[in-house]
Amino acid sequence: MSFCETRERRLHEVLPFTAAPAQVGLLRRSVRRTMRQWGAEAITDQAELAVTELATNVLKHVGDGAPAVAVLEPRGDCLRVEVHDSSRSVPVLSEMCAEAECGRGLHLIAAMSQDWGTLYTADGKAVWCELSLEPARQGMSVQRAAMVLDEYRRVVGADPVPARMAAEECVSDVIADLLHWLVASGGDAVETLGRARMHFEAEAA
Repeated sequence: MSFCETRERRLHEVLPFTAAPAQVGLLRRSVRRTMRQWGAEAITDQAELAVTELATNVLKHVGDGAPAVAVLEPRGDCLRVEVHDSSRSVPVLSEMCAEAECGRGLHLIAAMSQDWGTLYTADGKAVWCELSLEPARQGMSVQRAAMVLDEYRRVVGADPVPARMAAEECVSDVIADLLHWLVASGGDAVETLGRARMHFEAEAA
């Protein structure tokens, strides 16, 4: 399954939990399972850390046993992580901080996120952050390419686990065969190669 949004289905995971140390551990496992199901393993550690810190803030500042909800949702180039609770007290990112009580968790969130903030809801507030999905997209591209190469080597009877040089030759063969197919179908090989190179360089950057 891809984390990309489609017209048929928009990925959206809602994880209710109770603010307690044991529940935070269960919440991390749920986040890891969701990232695996969405094919976004490359950002699992970041997503787990974000949810852990936001859930821990609920435990510390709203209270042990407080009901809360974590929400995960891909939005464009980012994974949106929200933790909702019943308090309307807004967390503050202090300038000087050495302990978790003064906002160390928020410093971690701010450092690892593209953006973060707080919004009021009908029942309290939600603290949110957005994590880049680019590592996950690159990881999925590598996985898809590996599947294509494995099938290609199977069809041509090549070594299933080639050395680096042989792997590069295999990639060249796959590209050449695809271009032959494209030309036979009426496509433009040069234009397609140029477009593929631009996509690769943009994603690599």
